[in-house]
Amino acid sequence: MMGVDAVYVPGSHIDNALVRYADALIIRTRTRCDATLLEGSSVRFIATATIGYDHIDTAYCASQGIRWTNAPGCNAASVCQYIQSVLLLLQKERGVQLAESTIGIIGVGHVGTLVANMVTTWGMRVLLCDPPRAERGEQGFVSLQEIAREADIITLHTPLTYEGPHRTWHLADEAFFGSLQRKPYFINTSRGETTDTRALQQALDSGFIAQCIIDVWEHEPHIDRHLLECCYIGTPHIAGYSADGKANATRMSLEALSTHFGLGKVPPITPPAPDKTIPQTTSRAEALLHIYNPHTDSSVLKSHPEDFELLRGNYPLRREETAYRFFCRPLR
Repeated sequence: MMGVDAVYVPGSHIDNALVRYADALIIRTRTRCDATLLEGSSVRFIATATIGYDHIDTAYCASQGIRWTNAPGCNAASVCQYIQSVLLLLQKERGVQLAESTIGIIGVGHVGTLVANMVTTWGMRVLLCDPPRAERGEQGFVSLQEIAREADIITLHTPLTYEGPHRTWHLADEAFFGSLQRKPYFINTSRGETTDTRALQQALDSGFIAQCIIDVWEHEPHIDRHLLECCYIGTPHIAGYSADGKANATRMSLEALSTHFGLGKVPPITPPAPDKTIPQTTSRAEALLHIYNPHTDSSVLKSHPEDFELLRGNYPLRREETAYRFFCRPLR
């Protein structure tokens, strides 16, 4: 975009001195936008290239006339790809018969909806839990208690909220895990703080859950290393990190910036081509796991948990299914 001076720095290096004369910020979750960062600065616009925005002090921004935007749905397909691969691994390695299983999806926004649509085509029974939507009178939702009673797999896709009747902070707590009836697999790709780490570890040790798949952690990057060692798959908050998702987020952020300042049309943003091809496969499931297998990310993190931030900041190229062409038998 013409006439724009851009400074590129790691999110953790953005401080008050750096932003003092900035008109706008384009950030991700590692940059906390509050009075400490913004006081006395020229910032009037913030775009976070993420779905979540709990790292932005929205009340402070409103009091200072600072407009902000997020990128809802930008990496929903990427997170869905992660869930898809996890479920295929559960079927392949742990004998879970997906077509005979019930999945409980807690939080039915962009990601939860994509996951629900995907697993429905596999023949899974789907339970949707979204109390705010149910409270607005929307149909088709069940209670958290029904999820706890009937789900064989539980996956969290909620925002992180600390207040209100439907707060999600520690939504999965000791009481929740203690109420589980079917020893489900537990997946969290939403926010680490939606799960009480101590309660999750206790549920795993006590057999209330069969195993857990954790991409988001409390106290990142200082994650619970014992839980990391014990979990089936543990990854460094990268479920939404496909190149496709990042391109979407970048485009949405730049379009918001351009609209706010009247900068004109944003050029197309195209992710790099895949760095590997798909070999001849005997099944669609095999092809999909060749495209992305979360065991790879998990193995690296388990070997080097101290590199959590480094692994996030230097994530290798990962493309979604639409970037590939392959021919194989349908998923079974």
